[in-house]
Amino acid sequence: MLGGFGLCGIPENSIAALVKRGVTGLHTIANNMGVDGFGLGLMLEAGMIASHTGSYVGENALLEKLVIAGTLEVSLIPQGTLAERIRAGGAGIPAFYTPTGVGTLVAEGKEERTFDGRRYLLETALKADFALVKAWKGDREGNLIYRRTARNFNPMMATAARITIAEVEELVEPGALEPDAIVTPGVYVKRILQGPSCEKRIDRRTVRRPHAGD
Repeated sequence: MLGGFGLCGIPENSIAALVKRGVTGLHTIANNMGVDGFGLGLMLEAGMIASHTGSYVGENALLEKLVIAGTLEVSLIPQGTLAERIRAGGAGIPAFYTPTGVGTLVAEGKEERTFDGRRYLLETALKADFALVKAWKGDREGNLIYRRTARNFNPMMATAARITIAEVEELVEPGALEPDAIVTPGVYVKRILQGPSCEKRIDRRTVRRPHAGD
């Protein structure tokens, strides 16, 4: 599992280190596949990923080529369902019912039940051997604080893996974090590191067309 939402809150230094190790045959779970030349895109270019489970893949041209060529298996899941499947994995909930995807391709091969006149699909939890997550601040005990959009997916992934490795922008001593601000307790984190740099990219930059008189 790799945390982040778009390019916000991704563990970019941990991903770069993983690319240097040259690991292959990975089955990744992430909200999206990043962009060409950065983040998960680097893992894809290095041929490290055997299959991918996620929600959005629209910013990565290489992924599109690999899927069309049949060399990469991709499982697309509605974003809310993906988030809940990961949260369920961390909470020890094996499965749950959701109305999302009823009557669509998402429903193929899944159990369906009706509750109070509404149709629901059974979705199973997602767990992983490893989770690479990114936080704003963390202490040496593994307690983590996130900022804004970077909080998407990172906290739930931190709970759903056997080994969670946290990359932080600022590493502090135990007791320095405000207890009420801690989102991920250190009990979930097995390794923590401070990234040497933090490149805050924008997935897609758009600008408004100038109007007459502006």
